Amino acid sequence: MLAVDPEQPGGPEVLVPATRPVPVPGEGEVLIKVAAAGVNRPEVMQRMGLYPAPPGAPSILGLEAAGTIVAVGSGAPREMIGQAVCALVSGGGYAEYVVAPLGQCLPVPPALTMIEAAAMPETLFTVWTNVFERAYAADGDWLLVHGGTSGIGMMAIALARLFRLTVLVTAGSESKCQAARRAGAAEAINYKTEDFVARVMDITGGRGVDIVLDMVGGDYVPRNLECLAEEGRHVSIAVQRGAQVTIPLWQVMRKRLVITGSTLRARDTEFKSLVAEEITRTVWPFVEQGRLKPVIDSTFPLADAAEAHRRMESGEHVGKIVLTVE
Repeated sequence: MLAVDPEQPGGPEVLVPATRPVPVPGEGEVLIKVAAAGVNRPEVMQRMGLYPAPPGAPSILGLEAAGTIVAVGSGAPREMIGQAVCALVSGGGYAEYVVAPLGQCLPVPPALTMIEAAAMPETLFTVWTNVFERAYAADGDWLLVHGGTSGIGMMAIALARLFRLTVLVTAGSESKCQAARRAGAAEAINYKTEDFVARVMDITGGRGVDIVLDMVGGDYVPRNLECLAEEGRHVSIAVQRGAQVTIPLWQVMRKRLVITGSTLRARDTEFKSLVAEEITRTVWPFVEQGRLKPVIDSTFPLADAAEAHRRMESGEHVGKIVLTVE
């Protein structure tokens, strides 16, 4: 099969298509003939040598894919063959075939194209586990999301709209702020021209937000804590500006704040399967009704994965970048 499996770390130019054996599904796994695969920031970091694949994961890039099941391993029902699914995987999505645990697959309803389906799992699992599970978001909560027009940001806006949260986002240009507002953000703050802490407090009448979803880290963290209301929850999911921070503990104590965070890729299949079951019950009905779809920025053929990574690294994208497989 054709796959993007860089032999060494480097720039986008290392993403040269190569021939690799078609993987064989193991117990409880399925083999998916890939139609499309989402592109995500962790894959850019892995390509650069900054985010190694967890033990046992394929070296082929790609954390999510959509396509048709063409074979099953032991313990997976044969009637799944022929079913259209999207899947969260620990690697291998940038290929013509990928193996996925059956528990991490979600059915692709008629309301979704394969390109849209491929753009769902990574951002949906990430936002759901961090905003709704770790930060226990509830009806009426205020949510601040940095990187508001990223794939995760756009998914957070969409889920907030469905679950009656009020979402504020930050973005780096007025056009991106406008895109976030069109997607459903109550307000978007241009962090290059405005102090997001002051704007958040102004928008909320001095109360602050209930939850911050942060993918920036570094010096943003203490500023995020200033944005939180009493009993607020801060959730870290990436550290683009640094992993070391200074926390004002008195503020944490005074406002009774919760500081938490998580990574998804290294979690085991049992955990991810439980998340998939919860998403199937609580979120997937909105997908089936056509009420929840990812925002697609652009698509590239699998052979042009390097261009897809250049698009992501440019920071100009709004929503998801997707690779298509002929």
